[in-house]
Amino acid sequence: MSLRKRSRLNRFLVVELPMLAVLTFTLGPYLWMLITSLSPQSTLFTQGPSIWNATVENYTRLFETVGFGKNLIDSLIVATGTVVVGLSLSITAAYAFSRFNFRGKRILMLQFLLINMFPLVLLILPLFIFMRRLHLLDTHIALIIANSTVAIPFSIWMMVSYMNGIPRSLDEAAMTDGCTRLQALRRVVLPLCLPGIIATGIYIFITAWNEYLYALTLGGREVRTITVAVQTLIGEYEVQWGLLTAGGIVGALPATVLFLLVQKRLISGLTQGAVKG
Repeated sequence: MSLRKRSRLNRFLVVELPMLAVLTFTLGPYLWMLITSLSPQSTLFTQGPSIWNATVENYTRLFETVGFGKNLIDSLIVATGTVVVGLSLSITAAYAFSRFNFRGKRILMLQFLLINMFPLVLLILPLFIFMRRLHLLDTHIALIIANSTVAIPFSIWMMVSYMNGIPRSLDEAAMTDGCTRLQALRRVVLPLCLPGIIATGIYIFITAWNEYLYALTLGGREVRTITVAVQTLIGEYEVQWGLLTAGGIVGALPATVLFLLVQKRLISGLTQGAVKG
């Protein structure tokens, strides 16, 4: 056997075959969900999932009967609102932590990190009581505030790492030319850490989009996100697998499309935050 053939065989056995096995194991459930969602409900339990008789019947029922369109809008409002609130607070807070030295700075940063170590269940009861007293239950604002409490601490850590890589001399030069501190932040710092802002925004969006516990507790009939809507398709005595898998595909589609559209910026933002300036 020649050296080139042996090299190709070793690469196939060591690299390509394990990668193929990992992809099959990872994408297999999603492929099964897609085939099941395209299978007719009448033959799903008798013949099993099949691509030969593909139909969009389950997707049509999902939007016309179940009202999944409103659930998608609710999730979009909550996720977008969480991104706006989360980025607004995390960017300004990260700029303060990155550019100023004050007493208790390291303790506050550690507290932000410790918040993410507590399970969400511990925050549900206080948030529920707080929202009930403010008459915010079953509203988009309640879910936006609740999701922001989870997203902001880690987002501050991410943004601090990005801003630490930007020299302070740029801020000082901008203020020497007549800019205020906020103008220096807007005109100098924010454009330079745009990949980090995009990466942080995507993290916040996906976290809010996939959140279930807060949506179940603080939501209701008026505001019901897709994670709760998909759960309602599981009955006590029957599971509508066609609708359930169709709901899972539709629910995962927006986050997947968003990731594919900004994949390059997301990767560059994550790698930029991993390098200390």
